[in-house]
Amino acid sequence: MAIQFNEEKQKEQLTDLREREERELVQTQAEKAGIPYIDLIPTPIELDALRLVPEVEARAAQISGFAINGKKVSVAAFSPEKQEAKAALKKLAGAGYEVVLFMTERKGLEKAWARYKDLSFAHKENTGSITIASDEVSAQAKNLKTLADIAGVLRTELASKQSSRVSRMIETLLAGALATNASDIHMEPGEASVRLRLRLDGMLNDIVAVPMDAFQFILSRIKLVSGLKLNVRDEAQDGRLSVKLEGVEIEIRTSIIPGAYGESVVLRVLNPKTIAVKMEELGMHPKLHALVEKEIKKPNGMVLTTGPTGSGKTTTLYAFLRKIYTPGTKVITIEDPIEYHLQGIVQTQVNANEKYTFLDGLRSALRQDPDVIMVGEIRDSETAGVALNASLTGHMVLSTLHTNNAAGTFPRLIDLGVDPKIMSSAVTLALAQRLVRKLCPVCKKESAPTAEQKKLIEQTLAELPVGESAPQTAKAWKPVGCAQCSETGYKGRIGVFEGIAMDSVIEKIIRENPSEREIRAAGKPQGLLTMPQDGVLKALAGITSLEEVERVVGFNE
Repeated sequence: MAIQFNEEKQKEQLTDLREREERELVQTQAEKAGIPYIDLIPTPIELDALRLVPEVEARAAQISGFAINGKKVSVAAFSPEKQEAKAALKKLAGAGYEVVLFMTERKGLEKAWARYKDLSFAHKENTGSITIASDEVSAQAKNLKTLADIAGVLRTELASKQSSRVSRMIETLLAGALATNASDIHMEPGEASVRLRLRLDGMLNDIVAVPMDAFQFILSRIKLVSGLKLNVRDEAQDGRLSVKLEGVEIEIRTSIIPGAYGESVVLRVLNPKTIAVKMEELGMHPKLHALVEKEIKKPNGMVLTTGPTGSGKTTTLYAFLRKIYTPGTKVITIEDPIEYHLQGIVQTQVNANEKYTFLDGLRSALRQDPDVIMVGEIRDSETAGVALNASLTGHMVLSTLHTNNAAGTFPRLIDLGVDPKIMSSAVTLALAQRLVRKLCPVCKKESAPTAEQKKLIEQTLAELPVGESAPQTAKAWKPVGCAQCSETGYKGRIGVFEGIAMDSVIEKIIRENPSEREIRAAGKPQGLLTMPQDGVLKALAGITSLEEVERVVGFNE
């Protein structure tokens, strides 16, 4: 039997072996030098970063620029200690650039240097590079009206072979999210592709499936512009980037976590317009609105708003702050994190790594003689104790608590070790809220309630406080879907609220360690709507649908 020797295959194996050995060597040297390693093969090369070092110099120094954000340029080097490399990096620093240094192997550098040929016909303003261009995002946002528009553009970009497609895909995603008022963008890797979704009015909507190879380029770019580590794939990372739209700077919070099929990405869009809701626009029933306005304008006391994550508590508290803020008032907030900046108000952010907690922030804030304090969340007994004492010593304290309803506020505080006697003097009002989607005013359709819905309506309205009545009970409205609402049938959200004020009855019962049910019964004479009642009244007024109220609130509370 003759033995055949495949010389080409042997060469390939030797080349692979040498490249693997070089990669491992560079990774070891990078770890010793405390410099992050980067694999340039899957990493997008931005031409604006590449052009900063002429090709001859880059090859001699064995370096390459590969990403740029403002004056911050990311540079990969094979041997940073090489004299030519040091000189090139010094030259960049002298030109006013902040250099972020990485180490890489020669194969990746060769791939980057190959892009120099593109510079001969690329203009600086339109390089085909991977950049987050605010002007482009702003222009696209005017054309992307629906989820179908966004999906169509993304599919076109995915089919394109141009080097700028990743840049345009990210710009399309951000522009689409801003145009449709999406709260966040989700990228979830699966076995074969990546599921891309936008959250509209609290609900996730599928857009397109992105191939894994394209997603890797998108992921690298998102990491770079968010200030995250490209070479870290097995740890959670948090970062941020910003985009200007019509002169307003919009912050995007980036969260990346490792998953079974790759890193999952969520981009949370913090649009100041979505938080700038006036107190009158929150959706409170007139009686509760009047009570809240009266309580928050007092010189001292505590108003707590409760509900699960994403129920709009922060928006509500910011609306309260806007209502009571005057130039003569000192307002301090302690948040985790600061989501939106309010003019004229001192905002401070907790940082667990730096041992600056809600408790530390609250204690420090009290030393600055504030009139109003907003504590992002009461999580432990010490914070609860300091917050309640602050309300007893001449401060108005606004905060949030995680409970299901307003009645649950008091047992929760007792669980945290708060003395019921102190609570009765400090807490003036407990609120609970949820967010329901509003029916699209363009396409909503009138319909008769089903027999089951009629029964639920009757049961809910039978317990209405004295003096309250439904606008009508013969008809309801259903979502349809049109271009104005991205075919969802809903556009925007509104709050559904309930509240319990501290009075002599509540004060007496909380000393007996009552249940939520007992507190709810004790608060009934106050004549305030429950969340199910508030939701049903909004549905019968055509603001939302009965299905939406049942989904978010339920009818059995």
